[in-house]
Amino acid sequence: MFKIQHTSLLEAGTDEAGRGALAGPVTAAAVVLPFNIKIPLLNDSKKLTEKQRYQLRPLIEKSAIDYAVAHVFQEEIDEINILRASIKAMHLAIRKLKKEPQYIIVDGNKFCAFKNIPHTCFVKGDGKFQNIAAASILAKTYRDDYMKKINFEFPRYHWDKNKGYPTISHRNAIKKNGITIHHRASFKLFPNQLKFDL
Repeated sequence: MFKIQHTSLLEAGTDEAGRGALAGPVTAAAVVLPFNIKIPLLNDSKKLTEKQRYQLRPLIEKSAIDYAVAHVFQEEIDEINILRASIKAMHLAIRKLKKEPQYIIVDGNKFCAFKNIPHTCFVKGDGKFQNIAAASILAKTYRDDYMKKINFEFPRYHWDKNKGYPTISHRNAIKKNGITIHHRASFKLFPNQLKFDL
């Protein structure tokens, strides 16, 4: 059952996009929705088409009590680990909210407490709660916008299509042209970056 949120408090849902990419930032969003709202077609961003995500974005932004988006870029990802960078991006998005939430729900199973605000992690939360789903759509579309922008500078890597993810064409472009300033120099270490101690 797709719920609006987890509690009756002023609650922010948060999610990130770009964790598995080889280039570009990890991007997170935080969204606070009205308790009685129902946004048609709202779902986990991965289950929507690109067109549907961009159609939903202005609806989410218009309907939300508050929302914010934040990037953590490749230099910091290389320095602190992709999972830590993902959590930092979520923290930055929550910090940018004009209204501090009373509760936070997070997509996934890893999070560090933000201030003293209680939180709960939900595996596949973007398919369970509207506020997390809304955050997933904002994170995905704003990150895609950034990747399309830097694609003009480095068109050989086809970031307008692959958004920095490890597609065959992207890997072939890296082999042929080397890495750019936007690549995560630690991308070969990704399997080792999927675990860390909080």
